Amino acid sequence: MMARQVRVGIIGGGLMGREAAAAFGRWMALLDVPVVPRLVAVCDIDAERRAWFEQIDTVEMTTGDHARLIEAGLDVVYVAVPHVLHGAIYRDVLDAGIDLFGEKPFGIDLPTAQSIVTAVGDSGVFSRCSSELPFFPGAQMAMAEVASGRLGQIIEARAALLHSSDMNRDKPINWKRKVATCGEIGVMGDLGMHVVHVPLRLGWLPTSVYATLQDIVTHRPGPNGEPVACDTIDNASLVCTIDSAEGSFPLHLETKRIAPGQSNTWTFEVLGMEGGVSFSTRSPQIVRRFRIDPSGRQMWEEIQPGHASVFPTITGSIFEFGFPDALLQMWAAFLTERAGELGDRFGCATPEEALAGHRIFAAALTSAAEGRAVPLPVTGKQDEA
Repeated sequence: MMARQVRVGIIGGGLMGREAAAAFGRWMALLDVPVVPRLVAVCDIDAERRAWFEQIDTVEMTTGDHARLIEAGLDVVYVAVPHVLHGAIYRDVLDAGIDLFGEKPFGIDLPTAQSIVTAVGDSGVFSRCSSELPFFPGAQMAMAEVASGRLGQIIEARAALLHSSDMNRDKPINWKRKVATCGEIGVMGDLGMHVVHVPLRLGWLPTSVYATLQDIVTHRPGPNGEPVACDTIDNASLVCTIDSAEGSFPLHLETKRIAPGQSNTWTFEVLGMEGGVSFSTRSPQIVRRFRIDPSGRQMWEEIQPGHASVFPTITGSIFEFGFPDALLQMWAAFLTERAGELGDRFGCATPEEALAGHRIFAAALTSAAEGRAVPLPVTGKQDEA
């Protein structure tokens, strides 16, 4: 059967907009995906960014006005813009009845995220939130280990995204370093969806949050080189309580822009009474598994997951998996689920999961301000978490 073409538009021609276009260019590497994206329209207010997309044969239009793009007869729009613009642009796409793939965190704050999720429901369109790192084969293997129940009673879990992009105090200010454009949740908005995606998919809804938030670099060079306020949170360390039938356990969530020795490391680790599992993108070819042998000896063993992705590709299993591969897998999951053919495969973060993440981050702000654990009601539904 010939794969169906999907007309895609991109609003926001920065890093992630270009990465999406590059992923579409590698689409032929995927096997048995029922749809093919065709990038036909791009919007960015920067003419130089728009010019980069004009080298792509399928692009029919580039514009600085997202309203023009929305009128271009599109099936899907991917929006990758500063958080302060999420509310208005996401709702414009939804009001036009176009399916939306939105960048994290799905709004600059909790009220905006709630309004976006409400608009998704009212419009009836298909929508998901970007989160590519859990598509690494090692991440999928680790999650499957937890879901299997082989670890026994969970003692503790940790999910983190750590990088050192802000170690240099002389790095110029940009929109991610300003509350007005990034949001009061700071680094949690920028990186938080990556760390809550898998725990929420496993059904781990926190009942309380205790947070330590750090604004480490308070000023950065402005456009003229003079220091300006850098008022966003650089590092966030959250301890969340997860209640289960076997007892409560702590879930540590870390999002850090200033993590010495790290590059862009996603980590997921779970320890239980009968076993454990650990994966980090820093060593993408290794999943570490803890077990106790019949004699009672405790040991960590290494497993190589290979290039065993959610969606099979032409790439041999012995080859290493990287960020562009994860991005390609995420887009395959989005478009396949949109076509109603995802089945039991791992899917992109849902609007409800994005909203649950915002509730966690908002509780973290309250916790840090008041120096206490903040309770979160859990009803069993992520949209009411």
